[in-house]
Amino acid sequence: MTREQALAEARIAAARAKELAQRADNTATYSDTAQVTRYAAAGSLWADTSRAYTALAAALPETETIHG
Repeated sequence: MTREQALAEARIAAARAKELAQRADNTATYSDTAQVTRYAAAGSLWADTSRAYTALAAALPETETIHG
């Protein structure tokens, strides 16, 4: 995996975490708390995944670009 791939995965996971947080917020207004808890837990896992990919990207060397 390259740094760019890890950052791309981090962005995808962060977007998913944001989506689930928004669902939890919307559901909190209209539904039962059990569903809110499930959305929040899933969002938290996606946020953890994003942080893991970000840490991985930080540890990987930058990809060299060749200008020709």
